[in-house]
Amino acid sequence: MQKKFYSSLCKSVYDLEGRERKAKTILAVLKDFFGAELKSLSLLDTGCSTGIIAHYLSDYLGEVVGIDTDEPAIQYARENFTKDRIRFNVADAMAVPFPKSHFDVVICAHVYEHVPDADKLLAEIHRVLKPGGVCYFAAGNRINLMEPHHRLPFLSVLPRPLAHICMKAAGKGSRYPERHLSYWGLKKLTRRFCRTDYTRKIIEQPKTFSVEYMIGRQTIKGKLAEFIVHYAYCLCPGYIWLLRKGN
Repeated sequence: MQKKFYSSLCKSVYDLEGRERKAKTILAVLKDFFGAELKSLSLLDTGCSTGIIAHYLSDYLGEVVGIDTDEPAIQYARENFTKDRIRFNVADAMAVPFPKSHFDVVICAHVYEHVPDADKLLAEIHRVLKPGGVCYFAAGNRINLMEPHHRLPFLSVLPRPLAHICMKAAGKGSRYPERHLSYWGLKKLTRRFCRTDYTRKIIEQPKTFSVEYMIGRQTIKGKLAEFIVHYAYCLCPGYIWLLRKGN
């Protein structure tokens, strides 16, 4: 049976405008955190897919490496984004082919739910980060009214056997592959790091962090997001944390 890669199932990874929007938010968070020039920093983008985000960030950082097990996506990245300081490798984020304490920044944006062992993923990120380095960690919440990948209500909350049945009934596949964690599960997953929460700041300052297209403060969606983040934080659909490795 021919292996199905994520890039063949999710065409949004080729959406230049959409991926660059995400890259602008990542860049704004890094600039806010470091408060200085980023050119001296090395960066690893885990689960980089087609390389659009890594390519965008390479204009602002130093060495940039993107890794993914999705071979067609990496091939697309290599063919379309060629700069001296950026490279793309077919590699597993649970076994990063770089030595200990190699990178200043690691990007892990909506990756944890796709890997067989999320704890091993975070252990590898911790290993390759330099002391004082940070991981930009964007993560979906299991407690979510609408599952973000397959657009089926309550899918991520259901017990896995029932989730598999719902996937089949909806004609979306034979099983539900993603493994989301709740807010408390995510806290446990990131226990090796010191967390700086950017979720609240981003929602309160959508223009600063380039998310006005999604949650403008004067929109109903924006006001609802502010309410949830202040009064029901464990129910946020997703989180953006900077995870710092201790010295």
